[in-house]
Amino acid sequence: MSKKNLILSILLGFFMAASPAIADMEAAKKWIDSEFSPSTLSKEQQLKEMEWFINAVKSLPKDTSVKVVSETLTTHEYESKVLAKAFTEITGMKVEHELTEEGLVVSKVQNQMKGASLYDGYINDSDLIGTHYRYGKVLPLSDFMTGDGKDVTLPTLDVDDFMGKSFCTAPDGKLYQLPDQQFANLYWFRYDWFTREDFKKQFKEKYGYELGVPVNWSAYEDIADFFTNVVKEIDGKKVYGHMDYGQRHPSLGWRFSDAWFSMAGLGDKGTPNGLPVDEWGIRVEDCKPVGASVSRGGEMNGPSAVYALTKFIDWLYNYAPAEARNMTFSTAGAEPAKGNIAQQIFWYTAFTADMIKPGLPVVNADGTPKWRMAPSPHGAYWEKGMKLGYQDCGSWTIFKNTPLEKQKAAWLYAQFCVSKTVSMKKFLTGLTPIRNSDIMSPILDKEIPKYGGLIEFYRSPAKVAWTPTGTNVPDYPGMAPFWWQELGHATFAKKKTPKEALDSLAAKFDERLGQLEKEGMVNCAPKLNPVKPESEWLGKAPGAAPKAKLENEKPKGETVPYEQLLKAWKEGRAE
Repeated sequence: MSKKNLILSILLGFFMAASPAIADMEAAKKWIDSEFSPSTLSKEQQLKEMEWFINAVKSLPKDTSVKVVSETLTTHEYESKVLAKAFTEITGMKVEHELTEEGLVVSKVQNQMKGASLYDGYINDSDLIGTHYRYGKVLPLSDFMTGDGKDVTLPTLDVDDFMGKSFCTAPDGKLYQLPDQQFANLYWFRYDWFTREDFKKQFKEKYGYELGVPVNWSAYEDIADFFTNVVKEIDGKKVYGHMDYGQRHPSLGWRFSDAWFSMAGLGDKGTPNGLPVDEWGIRVEDCKPVGASVSRGGEMNGPSAVYALTKFIDWLYNYAPAEARNMTFSTAGAEPAKGNIAQQIFWYTAFTADMIKPGLPVVNADGTPKWRMAPSPHGAYWEKGMKLGYQDCGSWTIFKNTPLEKQKAAWLYAQFCVSKTVSMKKFLTGLTPIRNSDIMSPILDKEIPKYGGLIEFYRSPAKVAWTPTGTNVPDYPGMAPFWWQELGHATFAKKKTPKEALDSLAAKFDERLGQLEKEGMVNCAPKLNPVKPESEWLGKAPGAAPKAKLENEKPKGETVPYEQLLKAWKEGRAE
């Protein structure tokens, strides 16, 4: 027997002697040996963490169970099928981890907010942080961890290790949700095509600068035109310089609410979200939303928003496959993997696992990707210091109307799903990192070539500019549908101009803010500004929202070599 195994055997024997839960520690060792590897913890540390969970569960009434729900993602499937089973075998607590579509998760959250007690815990997007804070229905975890839940809070939880901590923190400085998984919306491109000498020469001759990762939208548009209208075909197959989707469908709402306007340059400087005007165009004053329309100080229908929507439509119709106009998020997601798309400006890293499968046209024979991901290019209105894109952060949420013992049970299972014992293996399964200690671990060094830039991005200082919807939005479930309902009239069949669609959208938002003002909210309820001529708001302070229309919305294209980008990240620079 090796020295290491001897130590583990002695340690396990100690745990067995110290606790009647002999079978539990045996189960813990089995799971650690067979499943929870690699980990940033040593096996001894993993065993100690599991022993804590065993004892914490024993503090609850016998036969306590927990029921939770999340959307159907690879990461959550792993939790439902593997981690729930492991938690039950190790601690004895029965877990029901239900999976459903994202829209139904939000609907269930809304019903619990209205008083129903449906689940003990939810994994819902941190996009709802403004809603949870203002309605006062959600358990502030900061208070719980030092109060009623102190005895069931994992000593090694290490809240500061979570990359998404700021996403889940409300204006009162309290943590309301705990990150469980996150993925960014980045730029995707065919690295093999971009490095072809014949294409590089053709591109420079036509556009006057190098073919590379686009830094701004002007370059993205030029590259889209180049592959669609100059290259046209590669190996006898029609290729396109852009991919997107435009069907008037609920998923079109994510396409815009997931920070499309921030990429264009709408809103004020600041991270995780612009203040006083955020990337949705909602202005807050003293944490109270005061309007979305320019006439009330917002920017939802301002020149930057018109620019953003116009570019979306132009690119969809001019550079993407014609069928993309009728596609939704689900049907469009797999298109780049078919091998005929040169780049995509709005690509979720959650698709990474599906884009590295052996045999795909976008995967080399050795299993490495022919593509890469990089930071999103920014629009003409963007300035340094603003957020640049969106990051989904599915987070654990527990409601106040859940009985205390069930709150504790949900909190224990939630902590187990994000514990350092399991977090590295969960990342390698779903590719949705949450801990800095995992992403920076040398364990991942050998994994870097497999994922086309995912690990490099999350290790870089640039990642702080990609954030979820922030606290300016007071009713995410009620307001999010407005995006697709109104903007779909402009994107699909072009029944409205971009300005007309945005004016309708801003009016709907202002109407809802007015309703919330009348109804009242526990914290920071909206208080609408009076309507003023737009000219009294537009461009009043340099760089501040709402911004006046630029004389030139297409400056010269700018690109950067991918290798130069990686070098900057390794040196700790964002650009």
